Formats: sequence, C-alpha cells, structure tokens
Amino acid sequence: MTAIGIYGSSGRMGRAITEQIDAAGATLAGGVDAGGDPAVLARVSDVLVDFSTASAIEAHLAAARAARTPLVIGTTGLSQAQHAAIDAAATEIAVLQTGNTSLGVTLLAQMVRDAAARLGTDWDIEIVESHHRHKVDAPSGTAILLGEAAAAGRGTTLSELRVDGRAGLTGARTEGTIGLSSLRGGSIIGDHTVLFASEGERIELSHLAQDRSIFAKGAVRAALWLAGRPAGRYRMGDVLGL
Repeated sequence: MTAIGIYGSSGRMGRAITEQIDAAGATLAGGVDAGGDPAVLARVSDVLVDFSTASAIEAHLAAARAARTPLVIGTTGLSQAQHAAIDAAATEIAVLQTGNTSLGVTLLAQMVRDAAARLGTDWDIEIVESHHRHKVDAPSGTAILLGEAAAAGRGTTLSELRVDGRAGLTGARTEGTIGLSSLRGGSIIGDHTVLFASEGERIELSHLAQDRSIFAKGAVRAALWLAGRPAGRYRMGDVLGL
C-alpha cells in the first residue's frame, strides 16, 4: 500500500486527510508540524501531502527533493519566489500544486476555461469567494485558480487581467478584466461563483463546499495518482484526465 506523509498533520486539512487514508486503501507514513523534521518523514513516505503554512514550503520542498519523494502542495498564499522554488523542485521530483483539491472545483475550473474561450471579451468575468472568519489569505487560492482558468481560456494570464476588489470612484469597468472579490464570515467552508455577464444575460458557475472531507478525499486521490510519477509539474486536472 502507498504510504502517505502529511506536512501540517495537526491542522484542519491534515486531520481530515488522515481520516481518509485508510478508506482509500493507503497507509499513513506519519505527520510533521512546526518544529518537526520534514526530512525524516520524506524518507519514509511514498508520497507527501503539504497543507501546512507558506513559511514552511521551502523546507518541505528541500526535504522532498533530497528524498526524491513526490509532493502534493495544497498550501495557498505563496509568494512568487516560492512558486519559483516549486518550479525548481519539479525538475527533480513530481509536484502537484493546486489551490483546491476538490474534484468538483477541478471540473468547475475546466468549465470556466471553456466558457471564457467561447465567450467574447464583451462578457465580463467576476469571481466571488466566501470563507470562514479564520482564513488568513485573500483572495482564496481557489479564486485565483478559477481566475487563471478564465485567463487561460482567453489566451492570456491572470496577472494581465486581474482586478482585486473595488472601492471608491473606480470608473467604468475595463473590458476584458477579471474581477476577484472576497467575503469572510462565520464558518463558511468555501463558496465560489464565477459570473459571466453580458448585455441582457448572464451565466453563473458555482461550487459550494458543504463538508471539508471533499478536499481531503481529493488530496488523497491526488497523492495516490502522483506516487511513482516522473519529475514534473502536475495539476488536479491531470488526476481527472482533463
């Protein structure tokens, strides 16, 4: 059976993943949190799953590279330098990075990309995400993932089109931009809506997370898929063959 190691094992996602491993026919190699040794876990694991903190990502990448252990990264709020570190690690090990391990969100991103590719820039794109009051980064990794999917559908990058929130006298909306807005409150697990709006009609594509276990199930499925893969950068869409 595949042995899965968890970085961030005592967090919400770490605990949820632990509960899903047996059901998936895998085994738990162990877990590491702040102050633990990521290198030891990397050596005894067939594949690693990281849902820890952005500040720990470099140490976890180094441990995975040294042990040649594939790594699933679900940690969000990463800097450009950290994304570059992931690119470098992917030259030596298999790395799957995603802002959301839900299979439903993965399919939603493909739908958003397809819609953006087929609708002209006269269709405005706005992404609204809602999360619990304790979430520390905004917009969410999932919102960024969906924005990247929309931008890719239009043959460009999110950094070229992105507009975060709006306040004050912003003027008329610039055609072709992709807006991202964040809401925080209560115990919302994660709601995301992508709005395509044109003159006289609109389309809303949404995903509502009702149980945190959906992310854990997707993370375990991604880990089992990634184990044994050659070095490279992978995404959740690859897991579903999209």
